[in-house]
Amino acid sequence: MDLTIHTTTLPHDDPDAAIAFYRDVLGFEVRSDVGQGRMRWVTVGPAGQPDTSLLLAPPAADPGITEDESRTITEMMAKGTYGWILLATTDLDATFEKVQAGDTEVVQEPTEQPYGVRDCAFRDPAGNLIRIQEVR
Repeated sequence: MDLTIHTTTLPHDDPDAAIAFYRDVLGFEVRSDVGQGRMRWVTVGPAGQPDTSLLLAPPAADPGITEDESRTITEMMAKGTYGWILLATTDLDATFEKVQAGDTEVVQEPTEQPYGVRDCAFRDPAGNLIRIQEVR
């Protein structure tokens, strides 16, 4: 098989705040923005990597989600336990400084982990955990 990761999804509860974070803080390109108000699907991705995207989507837009499930998703997002993504960089310290300067919630400063990676962590405006690992 010849498979690649094309798009993965994270929820958002404020598309404008999500765009500001992923575009202005992380430096991602906004590739599409469809819908209205808070019911918008925004596709972003790293510059120079047009085949890899992140879809920022309203969490309860699926018609199969019940009100109870929607409430649970909203509660998990508020706690920061619903969605997360692992990014990578060759210069973790410079990346950390840039992201931290974007007035984001720092979860963990750059740390050498006992399992052999050095990483840091932030939360995006919707509470999603953004871990950034140093590529060596």
